[in-house]
Amino acid sequence: MFVLELTYIAPIERIDAALAEHVAWLDAHYASGVFIASGRKVPRDGGVILAVGEDRAKIEEITRSDPFTVAGVCEYSVTEFIPTKTAPALESYRQELPS
Repeated sequence: MFVLELTYIAPIERIDAALAEHVAWLDAHYASGVFIASGRKVPRDGGVILAVGEDRAKIEEITRSDPFTVAGVCEYSVTEFIPTKTAPALESYRQELPS
């Protein structure tokens, strides 16, 4: 699992100009099953996405295709982790630590 943290590097007006395309991009990755949660940070200086996948390179490729990245209005930080404990609703994402 991955935590994708977006940090805005442009004025909010430029973020808002690319927002509709960003939301469509999010919707596509929710539909594919890669994204499981997302939202704005408070204060509004970026966002956070929870993503699932086995391949960090693929996740990083996805972040490069974000319209926010293409427009040059955000930077991503990608953190991979192993979800060994979850709420019951997220049990299907639970993993065992490697031996």
